[in-house]
Amino acid sequence: MTFIKTLRGGAAALTLLAMTATGALAQEVTLRLHQFLPPQANVPKLVLDVWADKVEADSDGRIKIDRFHGMALGGTPPQLIDQAIDGVADIVWAVNGFTPGRFPRTEVFELPFMVTDARAASYAYWKMYERHMADTDFRDVKILATFVHGPGMLHTKRPVAAPEDLNGMKIRGGSRMVNQLLDLLGAVPVGLPVTAIPESLSKGVIDGATIPWEVTTALKVAELVENHTEFDGPAIYNLTFVMAMNKARYDSLPDDLKAVIDANSGLEFSVFAGGVMQEADGPARQVAVDRGNNIITISAEDAKMWEEMARPVYDAWIADVAEKGINGQEMIDEANQLMSEYQSN
Repeated sequence: MTFIKTLRGGAAALTLLAMTATGALAQEVTLRLHQFLPPQANVPKLVLDVWADKVEADSDGRIKIDRFHGMALGGTPPQLIDQAIDGVADIVWAVNGFTPGRFPRTEVFELPFMVTDARAASYAYWKMYERHMADTDFRDVKILATFVHGPGMLHTKRPVAAPEDLNGMKIRGGSRMVNQLLDLLGAVPVGLPVTAIPESLSKGVIDGATIPWEVTTALKVAELVENHTEFDGPAIYNLTFVMAMNKARYDSLPDDLKAVIDANSGLEFSVFAGGVMQEADGPARQVAVDRGNNIITISAEDAKMWEEMARPVYDAWIADVAEKGINGQEMIDEANQLMSEYQSN
């Protein structure tokens, strides 16, 4: 059963719970949702707005969610998670990789060639959040969803068909895992927020970027570069996201409104969000096809050389998280087991 179908019902029961002894509705609550992309981008339009609209509907209008796009409440994308902690915003959508090393357990899904399917990874990510991250990485916030995007890939000014083609190219990376990989492949990693990609490409600050297909439409990347390198099988990289809520704000809600938030969040919504991002890859890819851009697909067989070159990223991550008391290999094994579990159902 899909996220939307599952959560369609229950509004009447929640409305009854909202009634006071005199029959009057409880006071309306307004929550501020803050994120970094423009409103027409796929995640705000197809994930965040869907979630917010359902929360409003299922609360019978008692919860109102004001949406602030493109960092309209101020600050920079790496500051979003702290804005949720500090109450600058009530709810944020944030990229964990924008604060390198801060959420080490999430990075298991950012390892190169780790993820094949965004739904499976989002499922595993939520399960592992509940087991390992709720009281550690994310103890300061109320997490509403954990998900990943569809296959990460390369968008470049010059064609990239083999690792050596990246030699000396300045490539925007979205996380420390990606930047380590780019360095191993001979590229020059450049740390930039995703919103800085168009200007950086047009001014020659970078020669390419690592992003999934779906966000290329909002950033008009297919107009700025002519070459796109994708991979059959596991993706060269993925990023992890959270929707996070200020703990005190959540705790201040009456129980019936907490129930609305909870019913619209969690495992099923996480899988929905990852799936929506992955499904949005197709139309975005078609934009590049229609422009006549050069799309290079690395076969699963040829990708094995890339995967072998990426192995030091795994070794470095396992050693790094060991210093934090985390068994990285066990995290990798558990993530793989949970992704296989989802795909076998």
